[in-house]
Amino acid sequence: MKNKLLVAVVSLATLAIAASLLASWSWVSLPVLVPAILRWVAILLIAAYATSRRSLTGWIFVGLLAGAELGHDWPSVAVKLQLLGTIFLRLIKVIIAPLLFATLVVGIAGHADLRKVGRLAVKSLVYFEVVSTLAMLIGFAAINLSRAGYGVTLPATTAGETISVVPHTATQIIIDIFPESIAKSVAEGQLLQVVVFSVLFAMALILVPEAKRRPMLDFAGSLSETMFKFTNLVMYAAPIGVFGSVAYTIGHLGLGVMLPLLKLLTTMYAALLFFVLCVLFPIALLARIPIKSFLHAVTEPLTIAFATASSEATLPRALEEMELFGVPRETVAFVLPTGYSFNMDGASIYQSLALIFVAQAAGMHLSVGQQLMMLLTLMISSKGTAGVARGSLLIVFGAATSFHLPMEPLFLLFAIDQLMDMGRTVVTVLGNCVACVVIARWEGEFQTEEAH
Repeated sequence: MKNKLLVAVVSLATLAIAASLLASWSWVSLPVLVPAILRWVAILLIAAYATSRRSLTGWIFVGLLAGAELGHDWPSVAVKLQLLGTIFLRLIKVIIAPLLFATLVVGIAGHADLRKVGRLAVKSLVYFEVVSTLAMLIGFAAINLSRAGYGVTLPATTAGETISVVPHTATQIIIDIFPESIAKSVAEGQLLQVVVFSVLFAMALILVPEAKRRPMLDFAGSLSETMFKFTNLVMYAAPIGVFGSVAYTIGHLGLGVMLPLLKLLTTMYAALLFFVLCVLFPIALLARIPIKSFLHAVTEPLTIAFATASSEATLPRALEEMELFGVPRETVAFVLPTGYSFNMDGASIYQSLALIFVAQAAGMHLSVGQQLMMLLTLMISSKGTAGVARGSLLIVFGAATSFHLPMEPLFLLFAIDQLMDMGRTVVTVLGNCVACVVIARWEGEFQTEEAH
């Protein structure tokens, strides 16, 4: 029965695509509603298939397709559904801080191994710096090969439009690692500050006598388990949240928004694919990660990442999936949130690519030395931006300002930033999940036999 349903889904989807192509040809007289009806019937069949498989990932995919279709067919309705995605993201964000605090406290204070924390920090930072640097180099190479910025028509700068630039000096980066108020860190979504507070709290708890340490450890353990259950409850709303986010994005921007900048989008996604196949995949092979099982574990977080364009939205589920995959909880709780500040692979590719695009669109020809200086600037200024909305875009603005690049090309990035953000978020999440397993393997703690 399930196989017959799958065949029906594929057949109807193919028919819908063919009908859409026929309707676009002027010499074919086909009612406009026919392709839309076929697409909606295909989506309903996919929903039936997902129901028969009892798959949350399948329902998230249905939400993505239905949202895109609604945004395309009825944009005026779709733009009003942003609240669905916003509510889902808020529910996810409220989980993150208590979950990180609880898992780190239990992982560190429960074992009282401070040397392990130090090893994790050093190994994580070394790995992050190497991989994120490779990502930036791939972005630079991709945009120089495609030359996507040359020949782009620049928009006129609107007087009322302003760009908010967040400067990140080396001193400020170091200062921003440490929280001045844990409540402020939680409110602003500064994950790295939450991690630092939790690690220091756990280290202090180690120094407390056993009789007084045990109640706090029991509380943290109970809080951790409760927040994972909280995550499971919220995930039932993921298809609705994804539906609202995608419907708003397509309804607001339209599918045609990518046509004038199709070459830039193609360059971006080609660079992301190249990074996954030529950097992350070889790393996974060297670390002896079981690829098929790993892809199964990350499918749901990556689907949410693509639909919401928010790495934070994936964090609770990614924490749980990586632990189920065989990575110790304390390693996952340390590496994943730290990676969202220091190992933003997708964002690194985007930042280097976008900065050179700005120069190309303005008709500027940069020497190799100038481009390398831009790379060094991005390597420093991009750290610690995970909690900032549209952080990657702001970093590009800041770097463009420091190198006196014109502002007009930056407004082109606004038009397709959401579409680019979806892809770079997927690669960032995937890169950090790979990092978790690699560092666990490096520590000799990846339990493949027990996990699989």
